[in-house]
Amino acid sequence: MNPRKTAMIVGALILIAYGVLASSIIESKMIVMLFEAISGVAVISIAVLMFPFFKPYNKRLSLRYLVLKTVEGALMIIAGIMFLSPLLLGARDWIYMVHTYIFILSALLFYYLLYRSKLIPRFISVWGVIAIILLLMVNLLEITGYSHPMLIYLYLPIVSNEVFLAVWLMVKGFNPSAIKTNVNKIK
Repeated sequence: MNPRKTAMIVGALILIAYGVLASSIIESKMIVMLFEAISGVAVISIAVLMFPFFKPYNKRLSLRYLVLKTVEGALMIIAGIMFLSPLLLGARDWIYMVHTYIFILSALLFYYLLYRSKLIPRFISVWGVIAIILLLMVNLLEITGYSHPMLIYLYLPIVSNEVFLAVWLMVKGFNPSAIKTNVNKIK
């Protein structure tokens, strides 16, 4: 697949993956389950599409990224299915807690690999890493029982970063000179 189309698809998949956030305001369990399953498939698809671009820069980390994103997407699908049973809601909460930390680890790898590959402007990658660190902080605070209405604002940097990244990929695509470098590393 050509890099321009891949970038556009990855950008669209990032937005689709965020569909799960929108589905939380819907009361229909079937729609929430469907959105979560679609989001899980989108997360896995992003990793599969990005793997060939990341692999030349660090094969081991690229493979770890792919595995973590596959687990993350699978957990989203499982949690979506569990949403249909009130008996499984406690297990679903546990799955989402695990999912959050897998997301944090895989996102750190994602932004590191984007930074190294120069597929996008580095400021987006740096913004992503800072946003992930803030997300980790807010989750650790919440686990310890700390609660404050302002904590919700610590989620905004990652959401805004990923939406910005998605739009960037759909409009601008990958850096063409990074693609040429990537192709040379594969040879």
